[in-house]
Formats: sequence, C-alpha cells, structure tokens
Amino acid sequence: MPDLLWDDVRKFFDPDLMGALPDVSVAGTSVEDWQAVFDPVRSSGWAWEYLEGGVAGPLPPAVDVLTRPADAETVDLRGWPVPGVLAVFRPMAAEEIDFDVDLRELQGQEGVDVLCRLLAALGRRLRKPVIMTAEGDHGNPVLGFDPAAGQVVLMAGPRLSRLW
Repeated sequence: MPDLLWDDVRKFFDPDLMGALPDVSVAGTSVEDWQAVFDPVRSSGWAWEYLEGGVAGPLPPAVDVLTRPADAETVDLRGWPVPGVLAVFRPMAAEEIDFDVDLRELQGQEGVDVLCRLLAALGRRLRKPVIMTAEGDHGNPVLGFDPAAGQVVLMAGPRLSRLW
C-alpha cells in the first residue's frame, strides 16, 4: 500500500499552491550525512550530474565540496531517481541537506509514489526526518519521512490543510 494517496495530497502537489519547486530538507546533518547522499546517487543507477559554477565535472567527496571557500562557485548535484524526475541537491552547509523537486514532474499517484520512495530512501539512510515545505516556506512542513513511523506521512496541520 502506498504511504500517501493522491486524493489525500493532491493540493500539496499543486505547483500554483506550493510553488513549482517545494523545498525538501534534512536538518541536523554532517559531512558524513552528505557523503551518505553522494554515495548512493553515484552507485544507484541514477542518472546524475555534478555542476560547479554551471560546469559539469566528477563528483568529489562531500568533505571537498563542503570545505570550499565561501566565495567559490555554486554547486548543484542533479540526480534523476527515475527518468523524468529531477532532484537538485545544493550542498552549501554540512548542517542541512537541501534539495528541490519539481512538482510538475510528480503528478498523480505515480508521482506521489516516486517522491515517497525518494524521501523514504533518504530518511532511512540518514535515520532522520526528511521534510517538504512549500517553496520558500520552511516553517510549515506539509509532508515528510517520519523515522518513527518508517514511512512518509502528511504533516500539514488542520489549519494549513484548510488554507489549501
């Protein structure tokens, strides 16, 4: 059975309500946690691309990425867990793993299932909650992986659910 059903979460997959690129994050992380993200992206069969200042290159160890000078070029790790679905990781600080997904690529039950598998795989690997919020709204999680429950759950409270 799926973690979440499309009919229950469709409003949280609406790009007009959530922004096309909702924010996904894992708080309280370390360089080792970032490496735990890099390793399966590299070895899982995902298509991926590492960009530094917009230029593609090999994926270095996480410690090298996270200890670059403050004025260094921006870095993106772009990964496609399934064809047509892009996750863009932005390693800026060891303390938080941030990435975006594009809701336009995640429509219907199949899209919900793809996102749930991605969040669950990351959360299980790190043993930490993985939270999704509307684009630019870090204070109000709508869904995420709950390690205690072992699955992706709806996190929007009744007030937020009514607004949308």
